[in-house]
Amino acid sequence: MKKCKDVMTKDPVSCLTSDSVMKVAQLMSRDNIGSLLVIENEETQTLIGIVTDRDLALKVLSEGRDARSTKVETVMTRNVVTCHPEDGLQKALDAMAQHQLRRMPVVDNDNRILGIIAQADIATRLDQPEKTAEMVKEISQAKG
Repeated sequence: MKKCKDVMTKDPVSCLTSDSVMKVAQLMSRDNIGSLLVIENEETQTLIGIVTDRDLALKVLSEGRDARSTKVETVMTRNVVTCHPEDGLQKALDAMAQHQLRRMPVVDNDNRILGIIAQADIATRLDQPEKTAEMVKEISQAKG
């Protein structure tokens, strides 16, 4: 079985809590991605949260907030589910399904960002269409 490091995207795009959501949206557009990892500072690369395009839509646009003045810290998710590079991929897939996550940061023991695993990474790097389809189904279905 593959490990998380085998399918992760290395060096994911990140931002700071003090960045404006406009800057974040521009980075997402530029890199064609749906989320940014939020770090404590550029030097340590310590993960403290994640902000998604959905966060921007629901917490900024729908509430009529100003994208230039609204800071990432007010719309990000702080308690991020993560995995480690040596974890088995199945462990990450199970956690993604359990928490209905479309992406999961990969961190070291000091919570520094090493990479990120997204649904697309699994679809393109696992070469197991049945497992990919099942994972997408589990992540996407409503829990209730």
